[in-house]
Amino acid sequence: MALDLKQVPNTPGIYKFFSKNRIIYIGKAKDLKKRVASYFGKSFKDRKTQQIKILADKVETFSTTTEAEALLLEQSLIKENLPRFNILLRDDKTYPYVHFSMDHKFPSISMKRSKHSVSKNFYGPFISAQAVKSTIKDLQKIYQIRNCSDTTFNNRSRPCIEHQMQRCSAPCVNLISEVSYHGDIKSSQNYLSSSGKKTKSLMISQMQKLADQHEFERANEIKKRIKSLDLLHQEQSFNSSLISVDFFVCVSKLDRTGVCILSVRDGKIRGTKTHYLKGNQLHDIDSLFQRLIFSYYQNSFSLPKKIILNIRPNNLNLIKQAVKIKFDRQILISTNINSTTRKVAKLGKLNASQVIENRVNQSDKYSFAIENLNSHLAIKSKDITIEGFDVSHHGGQNGVASAVRFSEQGPQKSLYRLFNIPKELSGNDIGSIKNVLERRIKKSSINPLPDVILIDGGKLQLEAALSTFSNIKDPPMILSIVKGSKRVRSTETILSKDGVIEISKDSPGFFLLQQIRDEAHRFAITANRKKKNKSVNKSSLDSIKGLGPQRKRNLLNYFKSIKSIKEANEDNLCKVPGISIKLAREINLFYRS
Repeated sequence: MALDLKQVPNTPGIYKFFSKNRIIYIGKAKDLKKRVASYFGKSFKDRKTQQIKILADKVETFSTTTEAEALLLEQSLIKENLPRFNILLRDDKTYPYVHFSMDHKFPSISMKRSKHSVSKNFYGPFISAQAVKSTIKDLQKIYQIRNCSDTTFNNRSRPCIEHQMQRCSAPCVNLISEVSYHGDIKSSQNYLSSSGKKTKSLMISQMQKLADQHEFERANEIKKRIKSLDLLHQEQSFNSSLISVDFFVCVSKLDRTGVCILSVRDGKIRGTKTHYLKGNQLHDIDSLFQRLIFSYYQNSFSLPKKIILNIRPNNLNLIKQAVKIKFDRQILISTNINSTTRKVAKLGKLNASQVIENRVNQSDKYSFAIENLNSHLAIKSKDITIEGFDVSHHGGQNGVASAVRFSEQGPQKSLYRLFNIPKELSGNDIGSIKNVLERRIKKSSINPLPDVILIDGGKLQLEAALSTFSNIKDPPMILSIVKGSKRVRSTETILSKDGVIEISKDSPGFFLLQQIRDEAHRFAITANRKKKNKSVNKSSLDSIKGLGPQRKRNLLNYFKSIKSIKEANEDNLCKVPGISIKLAREINLFYRS
């Protein structure tokens, strides 16, 4: 594509890349000439920029006075044109609002869905339908607004159960005047459009005014509502200091990006919104936050007093300037997460991560984890297999070893194997590991050896495994995973023949090794328990009259072995649940004879 850069000005503005008369990318720049020229340099660009450069056949620019104006124009054009290479936050859903049917003599309150509020009688969006239902319930408790349909209202001859539960003032049977009811409607709307403190102060002044006018019954009614309002705030508020704050939390893993927006009002989470984006969008965190903020806020009414971002953009002032230009309001935008906001930020991070987990299938997770592990192990092959080995025994008895196998498709359970440990080695972990790996090598003609073998244990277990494979041509890479201090999870160390492998504790590769170790341990200990229970079911105890399965189990749990039971006296035998003096004598007599 030929481009005369002399015609591009050195001013702030937006630029549009076209392919066959269709806009494929819209960007903004502080200096249009420098930014557009950067696309046509010889240095290697990221994959997205390379594709834009290949596909584009025309570029158009438009100058603005400031970079903040360019940002607002960029976001507006992206929303209108939906270019394929821009971050697109597609929003084909409708969101729930609290709606008042103000065209009725006695308006009702209900939840209605819409992409945007269509009149002043819509309050929201709340995003979460549950939040709307909860809010309507709150308003009914305090102001006793009806929530029935007009048809139901017109056909009532006596108050319904909502009135009996003190959640409706029963205007259907004229138990409240039209003027008083409209006063309650106005108060409930004030509750939605103002903070809880402002609502409470309005109610207190109203109560005092009625008391001065000697309308004590109505003043007492408002007093009850203030009490209800206080109770609601105590029940629902998890942090009363968060009056009006929105949290924007972005995380990236598995080459995906998850976004969670949490709206907190009066210490309560009033709404949540999530986005799932392909690729690691955190590389261009400024563009991501700019897109999120200017697509989330439609009008100044929905703006909070404070916005908190979990990652600091490179140009935070640009977002602040653009918000002020668009909404004519100065908003505090911060990246400071302190003890007051940490709990909500952590919740946002959890939900942003869950967005990715919900959309990524298992095979993608494992292939990404193995790719990450390969980079730490310097293995060239992409499709590697890993086998994890663990040994389990109970007091040196019923020794069993497990072998579990994982690939980029995840666990291959059809290739899991169990090995009975010889009695003379049971309880000897080093000897057991050597024995099991020797037997595994013998089976390699039927079941090929994996690329990596992971042993649960320390340096001694690793050396035992390395010596076992020392005479094998092209042996697997041998690793061991060592439990950390006090066995705290995520403090494990990964060892190889060359020493400690430096691998981040929060990397997908490290999590995969943890999972393989845990799965090998689970498989081995399950087999060990089955073997132990089987030995309980078949032993010399079977010949003693009066000993059922539960009593045999109790004896072995208490004494740990048949040998200890043989040596026990009657007093000690009677300490076991279910063993009487008579039965203890029978056991003693049996083993002495």
